[in-house]
Amino acid sequence: MSKQRIGLVIKNEDHAQSKARELIQHIGDRCLVIDTQAPTPPPIPEDLICIVVLGGDGTFLSVARYIGDSDIPLMGIKFGEVGFLAETTEDLLCEMVETVFRGDYLIQERSRLNIRVIRDSKCILDEDVLNDAVINKAALSRLASCAVYLDDTYLTTYRADGLIVATPTGSTAYSLAAGGPVVYPEVPSIILTPICPFTLTNRPLIIPDHTRVEIGLKGSPEDMILTLDGQAGFDMHTCDKIYIQKSRHNVKMISFEPHSYFKVLKTRLHWSGGRS
Repeated sequence: MSKQRIGLVIKNEDHAQSKARELIQHIGDRCLVIDTQAPTPPPIPEDLICIVVLGGDGTFLSVARYIGDSDIPLMGIKFGEVGFLAETTEDLLCEMVETVFRGDYLIQERSRLNIRVIRDSKCILDEDVLNDAVINKAALSRLASCAVYLDDTYLTTYRADGLIVATPTGSTAYSLAAGGPVVYPEVPSIILTPICPFTLTNRPLIIPDHTRVEIGLKGSPEDMILTLDGQAGFDMHTCDKIYIQKSRHNVKMISFEPHSYFKVLKTRLHWSGGRS
């Protein structure tokens, strides 16, 4: 089947909806609006070139969850102040979509992490994340204690407000706010970033992406929460074990020039030389 249409996911916000109407008027039936928030989201049609996401990073992450292990590319359109996952800005929307129809684009692959939670020898959670998995206490005044093993070798027990396990893509999200490093998306790595650690020598750590991370909950884990990509939260139990490793399924993202990530960094972080 010839791929002739693009999918369109629109944030439920007036400005994004207005820009979407402009695009739909411009390209007509070459566009299919997809409601990923429906109780039963529709399957992905086979004739789509890509899915264009009009919204912020949160909307992009929700679409990454929606596509699952599909290899359909995503293209983010920047709305708001940050938008690290956006390739272009709203003022160039129609122009860039026409560029996609011409096939004049690149594909960048972003790694994901597979998150599994084992409870009483049963897997109760098995999901992939594009940005991060975060473990923290429901009560912000309480420290979380997370015993971390790397490939079955004990590393340390983090006592902190929480622990972030991030992909390189997620290095510019919560991990960055917690003092973690910026990691280029193609660097094969996993980032461990403690949130306000009790022991100041517990610093962010970058490990190879072939490492399996095991996390056991210590102390009083009954009020701990595991959050995936900031989209879904799960209450943890005392006996739970969390296993994190690189997923077999990457996310494909549309780009229009090599090394555009550096331009995104300069712009979003307001470094000298950044473009608007």
